[in-house]
Amino acid sequence: MFLKAACLRSAEAKTGCVHTILSPSGAGDSVNLLSRKAPVTETTQQARAPQTWRLTLAYDGTDFHGWQVQPDKPTVQGELQAALGRIAGETPLPQGSGRTDAGVHALAQVASFPLMAPIPAENLQRALNRTLPAAIRILEARVEPDGFHARHSARAKTYEYRIFRGEICPPFLARYVYACPWPLSVLALHEAASGFVGEHDFLSFAATDPDVTARTNVSEDRDDPDDRRGTVRTVFSSAWEEQATAAGRVLVYRVRGNGFLHHMVRNLVGTMLDAGRGHIDPKSIAEILEARSRSAAGPTAPARGLFLHSVEYD
Repeated sequence: MFLKAACLRSAEAKTGCVHTILSPSGAGDSVNLLSRKAPVTETTQQARAPQTWRLTLAYDGTDFHGWQVQPDKPTVQGELQAALGRIAGETPLPQGSGRTDAGVHALAQVASFPLMAPIPAENLQRALNRTLPAAIRILEARVEPDGFHARHSARAKTYEYRIFRGEICPPFLARYVYACPWPLSVLALHEAASGFVGEHDFLSFAATDPDVTARTNVSEDRDDPDDRRGTVRTVFSSAWEEQATAAGRVLVYRVRGNGFLHHMVRNLVGTMLDAGRGHIDPKSIAEILEARSRSAAGPTAPARGLFLHSVEYD
């Protein structure tokens, strides 16, 4: 008499093999082993790869200690990282196209970072604007191909410096312009600005901070320490224009280049203002560049008039 067929599940079941054994009752009788193998189905999903995000943001830099995160100080990078943590539960450190200094503003800064969370772009933009301080706004959020980097992938940047020319600067403009009521020769400003176009060694217009040797790098964009360009940069355009506003005349200097040294734009502006006031000859710009000495150039213009205008990519 044969026993009722029984299905025995053993440790082999973990491999997907189920054995059905038919056994006779008598000792020493033959045993028939019928084996049925069931295919193993892969149920473990592959780990999700992080997406590379690109944000375009504008900010009022007045109340921030610059872009780069600093201990116990409010920075744009720090605020953005904290906001991502609140929204996505992840805290990647956003990399900016340029690490603007304390008090410098941005009309279209670009930041990139990896994120695992599968968030639609419009939802991420909306959520960030709801949790970030009012002085920081996300203008656009988008996913980029792997390898995109806000700083390394940039091909050109444009900075803008604004000077208020009226007698009394309105308080609602004071945070965003440098008030210069004294006489200025606009022709001299134009002539001086043209002298910066082209590839030059801009060491004369680089910062000379006491801690410059301790910096990870010396560029306005804080390029990599092994940047082989040194202090050589190419300026594609450099020009002034006048704008009439309800509050009064504003002079706007706009410079576009492949990179900028630390304080470079503000030092260019300070030197051109010296030319506009007649303190130096506008034609002396070439000599100042050749000197490769910060003492040969003019003063550093205040941070409040400077804006990162735009960043260009392929």
